[in-house]
Amino acid sequence: MNRSMTALACAGLAMLLAACDGSVTKTDSATAEVGATPMVLAASDIEAGRYLVLIGGCNDCHTPQYAMTNGAQPPETEWLKGSTEGHTGPWGTTYGKNLRLTTQRLSEDQWVELLATGSSLPPMPWPSVRAMSEADKRAMYRYIRQLPGDAGEQAPEPLPPGAPPAPAAPAA
Repeated sequence: MNRSMTALACAGLAMLLAACDGSVTKTDSATAEVGATPMVLAASDIEAGRYLVLIGGCNDCHTPQYAMTNGAQPPETEWLKGSTEGHTGPWGTTYGKNLRLTTQRLSEDQWVELLATGSSLPPMPWPSVRAMSEADKRAMYRYIRQLPGDAGEQAPEPLPPGAPPAPAAPAA
């Protein structure tokens, strides 16, 4: 029984290898382009933008104390106001920017351009953001612009490697 299973596995592997004709080409991930990028379909741009913020993990870094809630969602009046919780690595310490203030400062077209070409320090997932459709980038902008409550304060600036991070603000 054991020999027949081994023979079957080897035969399956041989067929799999024979099916590969070498036509798969490697693409440099830094220059790969997404073809017809899918977009989120929702009843409105606002709903699509909210969905993208949730599944994209934007609150994880850009909403104060969100990472400490263990999955509990703070009210939307607090979403995306930036954070004083630092993310430290070899690059230094970075803070989730206040996206409400960013969208107030930028036009919708400037926002789309920023998300299409942006690059900054980790942990911002720029490759994933750049791969989003233009429609999804616009939906996020429109959602953020209509969030209730005050816009909050600017998040701290990044710190260089070795600089001690400022203590995070206490939970409200």
